[in-house]
Amino acid sequence: MKSSILALTAALVLSTAAEARKAPAPAPVVPAPVVVEDNNIWLEEVEGTKPLAWVAGENQKTASRLEGDARYAPFLAEAKAIFTATDRIPWPSFRAGGVDNFWQDAAHPHGIWRQTSVAGYRAATPPWVTLLDLDELSRAEGRNWFWKGAGCLKPQERICLIRLSNGGGDAVEIREYDTQTRSFVPGGFRFAEGKQSVDWLDANTLVVAREWTPGEVTDSGYAYVVKLVTRSGETTEIFRGQKSDVSSSASVLHGKAGAVDGLLIRRGTSFFESEYSLWKAGVITPIRLPAKAEFEAYTAGRLVFALKTPWEGFGAGALIAYDPSSLATPPELVFQPGPRQAIQSVSDTTSRLVVELLEDVKGAVDAYQRVDGKWVAERLALPLKATLSVKATSGTDNQLFVASEGFLEPTSLWLADSGTGQAMPVKQLPARFNPATHQVDQYWATSSDGTQIPYFVVFPKAAKKDGSTPTLMYGYGGFEIAKPPIYLPEMGKIWLERGGAYVIANIRGGGEFGPAWHQSVLREKRQLAFDDFAAVARDLTARGLTSPRRLGIYGRSNGGVLTTVSMTQHPELWNAVVVESPLVDMLRYHKLSAGASWIGEYGNPDVPADRAFIARYDGYLNLKKGVAYPEAYITTNTRDDRVHPGHARKFAARLQQLGVPYLYYEQTFGGHANDADPELNARRWARHYVYLAQKLMD
Repeated sequence: MKSSILALTAALVLSTAAEARKAPAPAPVVPAPVVVEDNNIWLEEVEGTKPLAWVAGENQKTASRLEGDARYAPFLAEAKAIFTATDRIPWPSFRAGGVDNFWQDAAHPHGIWRQTSVAGYRAATPPWVTLLDLDELSRAEGRNWFWKGAGCLKPQERICLIRLSNGGGDAVEIREYDTQTRSFVPGGFRFAEGKQSVDWLDANTLVVAREWTPGEVTDSGYAYVVKLVTRSGETTEIFRGQKSDVSSSASVLHGKAGAVDGLLIRRGTSFFESEYSLWKAGVITPIRLPAKAEFEAYTAGRLVFALKTPWEGFGAGALIAYDPSSLATPPELVFQPGPRQAIQSVSDTTSRLVVELLEDVKGAVDAYQRVDGKWVAERLALPLKATLSVKATSGTDNQLFVASEGFLEPTSLWLADSGTGQAMPVKQLPARFNPATHQVDQYWATSSDGTQIPYFVVFPKAAKKDGSTPTLMYGYGGFEIAKPPIYLPEMGKIWLERGGAYVIANIRGGGEFGPAWHQSVLREKRQLAFDDFAAVARDLTARGLTSPRRLGIYGRSNGGVLTTVSMTQHPELWNAVVVESPLVDMLRYHKLSAGASWIGEYGNPDVPADRAFIARYDGYLNLKKGVAYPEAYITTNTRDDRVHPGHARKFAARLQQLGVPYLYYEQTFGGHANDADPELNARRWARHYVYLAQKLMD
């Protein structure tokens, strides 16, 4: 693994790896934990009367303090203006020769599904046609419906299976919908709420993975039995995994003109390990792959997989392609990333394989075609030195939409052609805050084992480097998810314009440098990710960019592990800790919601050796009486069916029992993303920034 990356140039003012301090930061001294009786398990009852009464009391106290602050009203007004603005970019998806969009604003908090033509979308004011109004549907049915997407029958893509979540969670109800009549199909396909996957085999047959009988789900709560379901209601089981797996599913492989070339069956034996098989005419053929490989696309008659470990001469991160008609033939190499590259996503148009990359933590998009048995790439003509994200690809031609953004550069949307490599801007987000007051720098911190950890700082140009700048530091460090520079309008408006600084720490566990950067901190090596985060904090202080009194940290989901461990191991490094939708109780995480699916990331607490290394860092277990912890703000969502709200509740309750000051707030719906409703999302961020202003600016 290379320990440095090239400069970001232009808008970025960077230091080199040589600027990083040479001496490794000290590793924390983590004593053996003392396991105490957990008297807060009652808070894991999500809808229980007693837990909800506790939540209501906590919400009232926190709202009184944060929403009673004079800054709350202007913060809320600014956030609401951003989240409900009508000049936002309407994110597109291709369907039926046109462009679909799902739109929420002040008048449509649940949202509308709508369509226009490609030419119409490029207009300043697209002529949208509403397909489905979820606010009307919610009122008519007395439900709290939120949009989770649609899968449409190829090639016409008129009839769709839409996914609706009652409250914003991952579990969805699926219904058949006619986009031409704009109505649900009478007597059409319909599946009750659950964590499930559905795809069209033909107009009268679906391939479905779901909970067929009560309890027929994995320990992680996902389906492991795949069946064909006909319009008449007949079912035929085609695959069955095991209850100890994470999940099983099947994807329909569409060839030319939407023809079905078979099914790809995935059996997820763990979060990162899978077995793949090709189903065709009732015959299942295993595909020879390492356990750590991921299916990416089916294009040019080839099945494309990404390897997460070295295998048979291919390096980690490689894209390889199999001919499904000749699975005994060795696969072809499509692309092998270099040491400074990392694949972020893979998709396809009609004749190209589209690969979104990070190169030196800058974006690039390449389009591959198969010529004479070889895969040849062409780089698309998109902005340089920016974070690029493929938003949608067409299944009927070579068009795709790509977003471009940076910390201080508002997001723009480009319409590209993967066949010609050309691209043109079609939408531009107006600047939501004044970027002229800040600059972007990149520095390096030295972690406990000597590894150089890059981090970005958005810093006021006029600020003195005397440790007085209020600074919010974000980290994630898990599941090979990279965190490059992005445009955060609410952060810029509410925080940067008031003199704050913002930091993203690219700690190990993420995907900034491919699979190795992630795998270097799995399981028993997790402490290194926490060391990385602490090293960045120390480096910020050493450079005078901020100080512990003015430094706050924020993390959500897996980032909740990071922030709670950081709070317990290094309470002296920060004065504010935002813990959102978190994993915290790591000795019970595998028993809550989808937790069992993440054993490959963290380890299995039921295995004594794993339990020992998890217990050493567990933020819930390692809270101790008499320690001067920073006052944390803990927040979650009742309808989060991915990361159980009990984690956040119990962490707050333990702080309460120890007499440690804290704030707790639980939104009653919205799911894991916690942003299903723009009005509630504005309130969420207004509370966050009032807390941060109180702790870091006052």
